[in-house]
This record gives sequence, structure tokens and C-alpha cells, in this order.
Amino acid sequence: MTADELVLVVPRRAVIGPQGWHGVRTTSLAAALEAIGRLGEYLPRGRMEVDPRWKQVIPYVVLRDRADYFLMRRTRAGRDERLHDRFSVGVGGHLNPGDGGLEHGLVREWQEELLTDFVPRFEALGLLNDDTTDVGRVHLGVVYVADAAGRNVAIRETDKLSGSFARPHEVAAVADRLETWSRIVFEFLEDAVPSGGILRSEVP
Repeated sequence: MTADELVLVVPRRAVIGPQGWHGVRTTSLAAALEAIGRLGEYLPRGRMEVDPRWKQVIPYVVLRDRADYFLMRRTRAGRDERLHDRFSVGVGGHLNPGDGGLEHGLVREWQEELLTDFVPRFEALGLLNDDTTDVGRVHLGVVYVADAAGRNVAIRETDKLSGSFARPHEVAAVADRLETWSRIVFEFLEDAVPSGGILRSEVP
């Protein structure tokens, strides 16, 4: 990351609202995506990391194979020791001017992170917001779900990550070591009420 890297951001008020919310929100998704397209700007990442008036937009895909989740584990090779041995069920990252929007940026992230011979259909699920941490306060996830449909998937950068499909109970067994967004999304997918709405997960 460089401080002058341009990343897609949207005004907080346009997607969160004055009351705020926490968790995964599936209602009014089309309106939120329209607001991101209409009001989104590319601004320097360094400045956006400390300005909670803006939300950095992160497309975040959860890959499944029927009920299973593609579960990734960070190795100890990374420089940030806080992430060592942490688990994730999501692939995503910041959007830059050359990406051409949410889904094109998601395809780029998919191809950078995973080794596959296919690009799945990405189904938009909802928005993910977590204002309980300094990082969460300045980021907004757009959650997608994709289906591997029995096709092979592997990690591209094996020095940084390992990964394989896991049953829901296997993911639940490492829930205390899931990265925050992954824990929120996993709990939502496993426990979401049929009518959708907001899951107010209790995440420390």
C-alpha cells in the first residue's frame, strides 16, 4: 500500500445513514449499489484510512461448494503478526481506477488470490459494516457469494495462505480465529433469518 494509492470510496452518510448499523444488511441493496456508482470517488488511501466520513468500498466474495466454505488460513510468513494463523472465508480488496467497477475489481482480486480455471457467477448478497474497530470504521464490504460447483480451487500465493473447502462445523470450530469480517459473514450465512435484514453480530 502507498499513501497516494487511489481507492474507491463513498460518503458514509450515503450507505450507512444517521442511525448506523452493524453486521450484514441485505435490504435496499440495489439502492446502495446505485449510490456507490453515483457518488463513489477515487481518493488517496492514506487520507481515507483516517477519515470516517468516507467508506472504502471492498468487494468481498465467499466461495462455497454446496454447504462447504473455502476456508483460508494465513501463514506466519506475513509481516503483520496479528494475522498469523488467522482464518478467512472471504476474498476481496480495494478498488482502483483501472478496475472498472465492483465486479471487475472482484474478478481481479479472484485471479490474484486464487488458482482456478474458471470465474464463477458472483451473486451480490448484501453490505457488511463493522464500526467497532478503527479499520472497520473506514471500510464497507459488498458481500458476494459464489459456487465452485465441484471445480478445483487452490491458493495462488502459498507462502502467505493455505486453503481448502471445509464443512460448516469445521469453520465453526475455528470461529474464534476467523478474521472479523469473515466471522460476521459466516454467522450471517449460517443463522440469517429468511426475511433477510440486518444481523447484529456481537463481535469484539
